[in-house]
Amino acid sequence: MEIRVAETAGFCFGVNRAVDMLYNMISEGRKVCTLGPIIHNPQVIEDLEGRGVKAVASPSEVPEGYEVVIRAHGVTKETISELHERKIPFTDATCPYVLKIHKIIKQQTNEDDIVLIAGDGNHPEVCGFRSHCKGKSYTFKTAPELEKILTSNSVFENKRIILLAQTTFSVKEWKKSLKIIEKLCTNSIYFDTICRATQERQDEAEHLSRWADVMLVIGGTFSSNTVKLKNVCSENTKTYLIERVEDLQPVDFSGCDKIGITAGASTPARIIKEVKVIMTENFNEMQTNKSKETQDQELFLAAVDSMDNTSTSQNVIGVVVSIAPNEIQVDIGRKYAGFIPRDEYSNDPTADPMQELKIGDKLNLTIMSTNDNEGTMKLSKRIYDRKASWQTILDAKENGTVLEAVVAEAVKGGVIAYPMGSRVFIPASHTGLARNEELDVLVKKTVQFRIIDIDDRRRRVIGSIRSVTAEARKAAAEAFWATAEEGKTYTGTVKSLTSYGAFVDLGGVEGMIHISELSWSKIKHPSEIVNVGDTVEVYIKAIEVKDDEKKKISLGYKKIEDDPWQIFTSKYAVGDIADVEIQGLATFGAFAKIIDDVKGLIHISQIADRHIASPKEVLSIGDVVKAKITEIDYDRKRVSLSIRALIEKDENTEVESYEEYAPAAEETVEEAVEAAIEAAADAE
Repeated sequence: MEIRVAETAGFCFGVNRAVDMLYNMISEGRKVCTLGPIIHNPQVIEDLEGRGVKAVASPSEVPEGYEVVIRAHGVTKETISELHERKIPFTDATCPYVLKIHKIIKQQTNEDDIVLIAGDGNHPEVCGFRSHCKGKSYTFKTAPELEKILTSNSVFENKRIILLAQTTFSVKEWKKSLKIIEKLCTNSIYFDTICRATQERQDEAEHLSRWADVMLVIGGTFSSNTVKLKNVCSENTKTYLIERVEDLQPVDFSGCDKIGITAGASTPARIIKEVKVIMTENFNEMQTNKSKETQDQELFLAAVDSMDNTSTSQNVIGVVVSIAPNEIQVDIGRKYAGFIPRDEYSNDPTADPMQELKIGDKLNLTIMSTNDNEGTMKLSKRIYDRKASWQTILDAKENGTVLEAVVAEAVKGGVIAYPMGSRVFIPASHTGLARNEELDVLVKKTVQFRIIDIDDRRRRVIGSIRSVTAEARKAAAEAFWATAEEGKTYTGTVKSLTSYGAFVDLGGVEGMIHISELSWSKIKHPSEIVNVGDTVEVYIKAIEVKDDEKKKISLGYKKIEDDPWQIFTSKYAVGDIADVEIQGLATFGAFAKIIDDVKGLIHISQIADRHIASPKEVLSIGDVVKAKITEIDYDRKRVSLSIRALIEKDENTEVESYEEYAPAAEETVEEAVEAAIEAAADAE
């Protein structure tokens, strides 16, 4: 018989704090009362009573000369007021987690709000919560009870609903309650006030109860969290609530190989240890007293089993003698001809024996059935692999080991992998993919994952890729920040695009390339330059550290050597002649492309060697003409061009002034350029 004790069994932080506080006061010789039992455990209460501690129901019952300790569950605000009024000294041992909930109610609610509390309305902790509510409050123990409250009471209309829970409330029932609130209430907020220790205790109890043949839940029958632990375990196996060691006597452990033990938050460690010791002693005594006749019988049956070479569920080794699409023939060294049906080859539906096996290969197999008339034996490699790998799966869950397998298929809600022949379901939320990303992208890919949940009875295994990738990203992020600095170059992958930029994964951290940093040319959307999945080379432009210590990275993408202005100035100077393309016409001149993304202005006075009323008299969009560079404004990045300078001039040609054709004062040159180019594009 194997006995496992839950690691989370016994005193929680709040209870341990309250009990230690009380025992310290007793050791100092102080006269102490508690408002109600300090915790819900009869052994502790008896011990305290023997040391002179009195439990009273209200401040009015406190004897003169005594001081009060407020228990871990807390009390109502009216009780605190009464203690002050009566000038009774008191020490507040209320669990800090409970006090935090009092603070939430006081700060986050008002008189018009309705507070819904998941828990036992008569429990002192819940009574304390309700005393701090400014408006109406209701309690419920189950999700259906919550639904009934919401649907049968018109007082909830047009009211803000505040939902919170007793610290020991059932995690499973809380999740159901949240779904009901989301469905029925449009104006609601909730605070997850279930104690983390309670969540961990319930989760471990559920897992342990799936493993055990019998569960023992140790604790007081009036303890809320102990009763909930019993309910959690009862859903999976036979469960007994043990308040005292004597309660073990009527429990029937016959036929039980695995015993699980957990305990409520009010159960001292010594009682848990005492139960385990007695259980172990009883088991050893049972083994010692077992009659020799029974032992001999067991040995005889074991010998018979070993002699039965053709019994089902026995393992054998088979040598492959032929491989067909529908079955594999094997030699098992006996008079029977062994065969493995195609669907008994592997749990993995993508496994192909035609590709994976060759004649002479040895396979570990499990006997499924024999046919004496035909002299054949049906065998299964699938069953053997699953049995052999199951302990590895259990150990991987226990130790957090990272497993590796090929994703076989995508199903509703997730993907399936078969490490060592065991089926593992990986929910979509644990694949690490984005919500809008198709699960099919993982099929036939090798992934690493951890086992996060196992249902022993149903042999259902759940894995998480995200658990592994999150850990890897964290390590990568730490390595990144250890050396990150402005100006440093990185290679990253484009993860997503927005209208204002591209987000790039640099390996554990993300940075953003603003749309203005993607191209020297003006673009309307980042997709004109990059796409999701592209590998890009970027550099850190700036690192911004926010108040919450989160860091924001601004990335640069376009290179200085690709700057069109730099290319232009390195190739051309004032006085050079260039072939330019007319791209825009305005009343005051023409705009011409010298090189890509660099344009120059040919003022109307510089288009011809005669007076013209409009550039259209001489030029058209798309014309390629020779022009002389007459001026370069390096600060404002502007270029002046002249066709006229290249025409043989008549000494009497009248030169028009620039001002005569200049744009209106309210119209900048840049606006005129854009307007002219857009007009030309519309005309095309």
